[in-house]
Amino acid sequence: MTTSAANPVRVRYAPSPTGDFHVGGARTALFNYLFARHTGGKFILRIEDTDQKRYNPQALGWLLGGLRYLGLDWDEGPEVGGDYGPYVQTQRLDIYQRYSQQLLESGAAYRCFCTSERIEQASKELQKQGHNPGYDRHCRSLDPEEATRRAAAGEPHTVRFKMPLEGEITVRDLIRGDITFQHSILQDTVLMKSDGIPTYHLANVIDDHLMEITHILRGDEWVNSLPLHAHLYAAFGWQPPVMAHLPLILNPTGKGKMSKREDRAPDGRILPVFVRTFHETGYLPEAMINYLALVGWSFDDRTEIMSREELIERFTLERVNASPAVWNYEKLDHLNGCYIRSLSVEDLTRRLVPYAVKAGFDVTYEKMLPVTPLIRERITTLVDVAHAADFFFLAELPPYNPAELIPQKADAALALTVLEKAHSRLAETEFTHEALEAALRGEAEALKIKTGQMFQPVRVAVCGRKAAPPLFETLQVLGRTTCLARIEKAIGKLKNI
Repeated sequence: MTTSAANPVRVRYAPSPTGDFHVGGARTALFNYLFARHTGGKFILRIEDTDQKRYNPQALGWLLGGLRYLGLDWDEGPEVGGDYGPYVQTQRLDIYQRYSQQLLESGAAYRCFCTSERIEQASKELQKQGHNPGYDRHCRSLDPEEATRRAAAGEPHTVRFKMPLEGEITVRDLIRGDITFQHSILQDTVLMKSDGIPTYHLANVIDDHLMEITHILRGDEWVNSLPLHAHLYAAFGWQPPVMAHLPLILNPTGKGKMSKREDRAPDGRILPVFVRTFHETGYLPEAMINYLALVGWSFDDRTEIMSREELIERFTLERVNASPAVWNYEKLDHLNGCYIRSLSVEDLTRRLVPYAVKAGFDVTYEKMLPVTPLIRERITTLVDVAHAADFFFLAELPPYNPAELIPQKADAALALTVLEKAHSRLAETEFTHEALEAALRGEAEALKIKTGQMFQPVRVAVCGRKAAPPLFETLQVLGRTTCLARIEKAIGKLKNI
């Protein structure tokens, strides 16, 4: 199918609402979105909900929420509308019935009255005879008039496509090139189920034609549907869209398809596979978009960090790799950290506050603002604020080992002296970075100890840990009252060792 100013690119993302919104689906949606934006075309969202047995009422919310989090705004579809609706397949059943009847009348399809038990038995017989299991085409030779009478009498039946029995078909895929299929191993696939609801294959082809889709970018798992879809287009006398099947996404091990369930890393953190979990665990949409674009596509062999605008400008299908792509959490974490550190303090603060509130902290934008620069280098995802900044907002520090108050090459007596001197000095020092640094360095010099031996007991006393943001900025943000109270408690801990 050719495109032009008069016939612009129209692509669609057409998920089935049967489960959570997986990153594999998100990558497919993104590639469609980037291709549409790159070419000045339209990105359409269509909900393929004909699989009613597996329909999940929550799935549509997860999908729409995930697309919005990623910023993949659709030009036509649910909640947006458009000239080619409805965009939900169960609202289009009369359309499919009409075209199914057309295939029956033209002889391209036939009614099948076989029960599931009979089909299962026939499949076993075929297998015993050394053939591929499947349907034995028992009803293919039925007289059409007899089939019509039986259907009119209410006898349950499906509608199957009449696939050629011999020869082969070659289908062009924009990413994989020409793919040839032998008709002898293909099935007479069901197009319309006995309940009057179409299967994916029939509804998909009809909708893509009626919605004037020019390019189909979909997952690798649909490659085997190519011959059926090609024959369906031919049976209707329609020109098929350009086909492009995107590479498989493999698990981080490189062995097997990306999991459909979420596991945990050895350190206990969740390894997300669903878009809403990436959102909940604090991955920035900018980083997710950037990373997803690199899963099976690249601009060159060195450029990794690209803005949405750069991706739109650079994205072409010619650069999509046909080989499977391995999911890499470390690379995603690296990109997310880069994007976090590229944000302004104000922007990052706005993004951190909801995660801090969810962690149970009494925090506002104003309270978070001075903390943000102190933790920005220490977080990989937004949810890390729960650990990186907890001591700024908790009324009481979590329990910590008093031994951590003791600096290297020293004892509890020295640590106690350090904290008592620090308490006295901080009680009268102005709480600015410069004054606090001068005061504590002066005490270290007076005690004739290294600055590290002075700073560690104070840091652990006010933060509850050795690894914390820069000390003087931390003291300044915490304020005199909190710092003195925490140092007093640390002194009590040391006296009880």
